[in-house]
Amino acid sequence: MSTMPFLALPACATAERLATARGEFAALRAEPTGPVRGTALLVPGFTGSKEDFIALLEPLAAGGYRTVGYDQRGQYETGGPADQQAYALPELAQDLRAVTEALAAEDGAGPVHLVGHSFGGFVAREAVLAAAEPLPWASLVLLSTGPGPIEAAEAARTKLLMDALPVLDLETIWQIMQQMAGEEDGVTEALAPEITAFLHRRWLANVPQSLLAMGERLIGQADRTAELAAVPLPKLYVSGERDYAWPVEEQGSTAERLGVRHVVVTGAGHSPNAERPAETAAELLAFWSAADAR
Repeated sequence: MSTMPFLALPACATAERLATARGEFAALRAEPTGPVRGTALLVPGFTGSKEDFIALLEPLAAGGYRTVGYDQRGQYETGGPADQQAYALPELAQDLRAVTEALAAEDGAGPVHLVGHSFGGFVAREAVLAAAEPLPWASLVLLSTGPGPIEAAEAARTKLLMDALPVLDLETIWQIMQQMAGEEDGVTEALAPEITAFLHRRWLANVPQSLLAMGERLIGQADRTAELAAVPLPKLYVSGERDYAWPVEEQGSTAERLGVRHVVVTGAGHSPNAERPAETAAELLAFWSAADAR
């Protein structure tokens, strides 16, 4: 989960309902003031939402890219059915493909560049592997994600959550998580009241079945790095210098197996998009410029 630094949208950004062939998705969109060089499509992770990318909207739009982050099915303002199968990874990948097609059909969309954060990286990878050539994306950025299951201690915490979801309501689970976080840290991290209220509100808006399905993949996802390496698509791997979900060393070795550059964002943890947005945006813009020039 990312903790965004602020919630107020920049002047270049708006909230919208994005219509696709697979239904509507809640989205945040930022438009460049000048010519559009391309479109950046940002996919959030487990317990996340489009707001995880709020600090990237302005710098990416300033770089000339129409920037769109969306809530996946079951997340925050998109919603979804009370059916765990509706959130299987291939289903989420089909949603991503539908969002891509809707954006690519817009006037002046330019090439679509895909960014998957954390579990969103699994969704992006699944979509790329399922797509026939020519691919609808100009590049793929894997951001703080891994090749397979999350680190053992984090997997154990995720399994506790999955065990609780069928028997406890989301409010009760939230209160337990807050208590556990305070006990682990010794002191609860001080957040702005509006951020704390948002994180609480977003958690309660999750569809429990989506959390179960995503959690299942996080602790049991197969490593498909070799398959992805064979896809002729420009790729970049980005991480922070520390990560509780997948060790940075594992992310680096995954980038090596993909044959791509691994960028480590100084001072960032699991969410460079929220923790070091300016540095992260600069790396993305440089990569996209190179990809577009090919």
